[in-house]
Amino acid sequence: MIELEGVPELIDPVMVAAFEGWNDAGDAASGAVAHLDREWKGEVFAALDAEDYYDFQVNRPTVWLDNGVRKITWPTTRLSVVRIGGAKPRDLVLVRGIEPSMRWRSFCNEILGFAHELGVEMVVILGALLGDTPHTRPVPVSGVTSDPDLARTMDLEETKYEGPTGIVGILQEACTHAGVPAVSLWAAVPHYVSQPPNPKATLALLNRLEDLIDLRIPLGELPEDARAWQLGVDQLAAEDSEVAEYVQTLEEARDTADLPEASGDAIAREFERYLRRRDPAAEAGDGSYLRDTASGLTRPPKRKPDPSGEEPAAPDEDDTPEQ
Repeated sequence: MIELEGVPELIDPVMVAAFEGWNDAGDAASGAVAHLDREWKGEVFAALDAEDYYDFQVNRPTVWLDNGVRKITWPTTRLSVVRIGGAKPRDLVLVRGIEPSMRWRSFCNEILGFAHELGVEMVVILGALLGDTPHTRPVPVSGVTSDPDLARTMDLEETKYEGPTGIVGILQEACTHAGVPAVSLWAAVPHYVSQPPNPKATLALLNRLEDLIDLRIPLGELPEDARAWQLGVDQLAAEDSEVAEYVQTLEEARDTADLPEASGDAIAREFERYLRRRDPAAEAGDGSYLRDTASGLTRPPKRKPDPSGEEPAAPDEDDTPEQ
């Protein structure tokens, strides 16, 4: 039985989750949840027992000093709640952790237990994958769901993926079987510059999350970090003619594919976001209320990497995100 003492009744809560590891290229997804937690000053109210889900030889604990006293931080998954003020206040339940090493079904059931007790209305899981996408263009973000009704009402893709999956796909399916509406947002990270962090991909995920749950997210220094990241990659790519030529090929393919997106719904979405950001009534509110408790380049591949490796194979840009 999950007991949440000190957590007040929540307002229209949405759970937003991200997990470091296989589903987190460039740390883009975990970076997005960390940004939400930081901007709204979330305070942890629960943590899963690390002994139940993690292999400490894979995800090692860290030792640190606190006023001369040695302490240990164990790898785990933590939950926090933040309240967003404004004309229509609401709450977010933030789940941030590491992809578990074992007992995935129990792990998902425990997360869903918290969601049930807190009255969560929808679960949004963030992920990032390596893709054939140029760093010079907007980061593609796909929204997918296993629920055909949700796909239709929220203009999402109904996932058709078949193949190896990570904790993002397992948690989404667990939500579906439990009758909890669930959506996964996937950002495509350039596979030739995959080292974290990738603030541009993090920013793209947050923008898509804004659209999905109709909420303004304070971005802080993230837009400037994204611009600095792109400039740094530009400079690195310019120093290698092979990489520069490969990026140009990706740009041409992307621009051709995106021509239909230059009008209609794409422009409408950008205009709506612009209006939201000019609305002073949409400013973030009072934050948390709980008190109790650039990277280097890799050369373009001659062929796709073997999907049996530790990281997912870089998909074609129009591939359905891994689930």
